[in-house]
Parts: sequence; C-alpha cells; structure tokens
Amino acid sequence: MAILSLFSSTSPFIHPQLLQIVAKMTLLDTLLFYVVHFVDKLGIWHRLPVLLGLAYLGIRRHLHQRYNLLHVGGTYGRRYNTDEFAYRTADGTCNHPTDDTVDSQGTFFGRNMPPSTSRYGLLEPHPTVVASELLARKKFIDNGEQFNMIACSWIQFMIHDWIDHLEDTEQVHYSDLDDEQLYRHARLVTSAVIAKIHTIDWTVELLRTDTLLAGMRINWYGFLGKKFKDTFGHILGPILSGLVGLRKPIDHGVPYSLTEEFVSVYRMHSLLPDKFFLRDITYSSTSDQDKCPPVLEEVPMRELVGTEGERKLSMIGMEQMLVSMGHQACGAITLWNYPSWMRNLVAHDINGEDRPDQVDMATMEIYRDRERGVARYNEFRRNLLMIPLSKWEDLTDDSEVVEALHEVYGDDVEKLDLLVGLHAEKKIKGFAISETAFFIFLLIASRRLEADRFFTTNFNCKSYTEKGLEWVNKTETLKDVIDRHFPEMTRKWMKCSSAFSVWGSMPNPTNHIPLYLRPAT
Repeated sequence: MAILSLFSSTSPFIHPQLLQIVAKMTLLDTLLFYVVHFVDKLGIWHRLPVLLGLAYLGIRRHLHQRYNLLHVGGTYGRRYNTDEFAYRTADGTCNHPTDDTVDSQGTFFGRNMPPSTSRYGLLEPHPTVVASELLARKKFIDNGEQFNMIACSWIQFMIHDWIDHLEDTEQVHYSDLDDEQLYRHARLVTSAVIAKIHTIDWTVELLRTDTLLAGMRINWYGFLGKKFKDTFGHILGPILSGLVGLRKPIDHGVPYSLTEEFVSVYRMHSLLPDKFFLRDITYSSTSDQDKCPPVLEEVPMRELVGTEGERKLSMIGMEQMLVSMGHQACGAITLWNYPSWMRNLVAHDINGEDRPDQVDMATMEIYRDRERGVARYNEFRRNLLMIPLSKWEDLTDDSEVVEALHEVYGDDVEKLDLLVGLHAEKKIKGFAISETAFFIFLLIASRRLEADRFFTTNFNCKSYTEKGLEWVNKTETLKDVIDRHFPEMTRKWMKCSSAFSVWGSMPNPTNHIPLYLRPAT
C-alpha cells in the first residue's frame, strides 16, 4: 500500500504544484518523472558521475518530448518530390519529407507549454521599472575566460565567406555543376557545419561540464562515438549512433518549429560589452606564450550598430575582427548587466532606413514575453516539471538580489518575469546560462537535428556531394574552420582549446579518464 501511495497522483512525494501535470502522464512516464523529481529534490544531477548525469538528462528529455511540444496552427502543406528539392530553400520550405511548409517562412512559432494563465496585467509591474531596477547595467560584468565575443555572435558572421570558399572547392571537383547547383550544395554543407559546431563546440563551451561534453557528442555521433560511426555508419539508432543520419526524421508527433519559449530563453543581450577592443595584429611577440596582441583602439559598441556600424566593421577586416573578438570576454548573463546602449537603439525599417523612435530593448523584451503569453518564471518552471519557488531565497543566495526582487515584486514570487528569473538564478558550475533555460535547450538542441531531413534522410553524398559530406565530417570545431581560411591565425594568437573561449586563456588540461567514466566536474 505504501508503494501504491507513493505513485498515486496525490502522493505527498510530488511537489503539490506539479500534481496536475503528473496526473496526465502515463504510468511509465510517471515512474520516470519520480526518478527526475527525486534527483531534483536533492539538487544533484550536475554533480553525478557522467553516466548517471546522462541518464538523468535522457529521462528528462523524454519527458519534455512527451509533454512540452505543442502543435500550434494547422498543417496545410502538401507532399512533394524530395529529389526535386535536394537542397535548402531560401524560405525554409521542403525541410520535412511529407509536408513542404513545416517550419517555413510565414508559419507559426510552436509552444513548449500552454500560454500563460497569469492573472497579472501587461504592466504589472511596469516593464520599464523592471528593466531599470533589475536589468540595467551598473558596471560591466564579464564571464571570465569561458566565453569570448566570437561565441557571443558567431552564428551571425562568416557565413557568406564560408559559402564562397565552399563553392570554389566544389567547383574544382564538380566542374559539371552550374553556379546555382554549386551554391545550393555549398549552402547545404555550410548549414551542416554550423549545426555541428553549434552542437559539439559552442554548446560545450556554454555548458562546460563533462556530462554536457558527452551528451552533445552523443547527439551528433551517438554513444559509441565518432570512430564507430565513421567506420560502420549510422546502424544502431539515435542513442548509439546519434541523431544525425537517422533513416527518417523524428518529430514526436508535432511538426518541427522553433518555439516562443526558445526565443525567450535565448534573450542573451547581457553577453554584449560596452566597448569593443580592437587589437593590433601587426604586433610581433617575443615569446611563444604571449599570444595576446595589444589593444589598438577602444570602440564604443554604439558606434558598431546600424548602417554606420556596418560601414565601420567593413573597414576593420575579418582577420583583425576575429583576433580582437577572440581575445575579448563577453558579458555574464546576470542581473544588472544589460547593456545601456541597447536601451536607446535606433531601429531600422525593412528598407534599412532609421525609424524615428528609439527602442529600449530591455523594456521591450519584458513586455514582449508578457504580450505573447510566455509564462512568468515560476509558471515556466512548473510547466518544465521543475520545482517552483516558494520564496526569493529559493532562487538565489545573494542578499542584494533578494532585496532588489522584493522591492520590485514584493513577496509575490509568481509575479517574477521570466527574463529576470533566468538572469537571477544561481548558475550550475560551468554553466553560462541558467538551469531553467538549459532544459529548453535540451529539448530544442536535439529536435533541430532529429526533425530535419537534411540531417537525417538526406544526410548523404547524393544530397551533399561526396566532397561536401567529407567537409562536414572532418570539421569538428570553429578552430578547424578558422584554420582553413587563416592558416596562421590560431597558431599565432590562440592559446586555448576552443575558439569560443578567450584566446589568451590556458588550454583544457588533459584528462586520461575515459569520458563516460569520469566523476562529476
């Protein structure tokens, strides 16, 4: 009877605010939830040995796939001949094998949870008050040496150069292809390289623990690793052989799309500094250990945005920009670190012309989450099967933060805005983002690979060309890409292991313990 009582939907073991969600689960999922909930109550998943940590994340991801994917809007696409569209289209159509509109331009953003049921109005408390009292930067706080400015903005740059370089390479080997065909193959390969770097390099630096290193490599290569997959191919399913190369996409019954909640947890403008340190790459060091060129100029970030910013950046050049960004730490995702220059931005219209009204991005981000029905922080955690707050001290042990939260929100933890909670939450050691944001990443990072036919059904030589697929398979890190374009750059200016860490930092120490057998880090 005691065991039956434990697994009842009214069990005292379950946090009372999660009972309603658990009551809707199947028996198996309820059992799995109990495992996750037990570990959450102890607060130890990130301190478990790597294999146990992976098991926890695998169970949690399964539960999110079951209960945090909501289909928004209808499916109105049509079947099409995938052989006729063996390339990525400009508007995102034809990425799904049986419906040409899934996740394309003009379709709905999905949801990871129902729209908020909050009783608070759009102006409770006023977004400008929240932004000014809790987000506005007092003094720039960097994140140490973990993440540099390349990591802050890497998806935005170099893409055109990569494609041009790939087109030249493809043309040498496939002279029978016309310019459009070359471009299509190059764009397909570039997209895959970006996704791979994002998976096994960028994310690993963002969440610097052995458990996440193992987990992200499993996403791409599978539990048996790169050597096994390179030798035998994708033959043993998603866990053992990875999500890339599956015979057909997996969408868990919900057509793929990015979600409103993913957009919300990706609000990371606190990474941006106040100044960009432009470095002198003509500097000649007298020591192999001195790989940090001196600062040539401190450029206010305000001067690097908009049309004037584009002009100024174009004059700097890619090599100097990369070295400068590589040696500069980005900001920490924490309270009181939102860039002041982003609270008075001149926005552009669709023609690139200045709009008359300036924009306070910090205030707008608070308002947009509320307007779009994204749950506030505590409701957000409940919907992610996480233990909610009962008092401010559950969120952080920083007394200054607790006092500031009390001044803005009173004693009502339910009123706490998502963005503020994500910035105030005490971080797991090695994590640059909050645990709450990470659980959305856990779901979407896997989904963007497993639900795309160009990472599954069409991840082959026929779609990518043999040379293109070889390019993807040989690229492991952003450093590999930089070395192709600027062969001497990393040798001369980079000391660290990843191009996303501050380049002057020490490389990762060698660990002779096999990854899966390592204790917690």
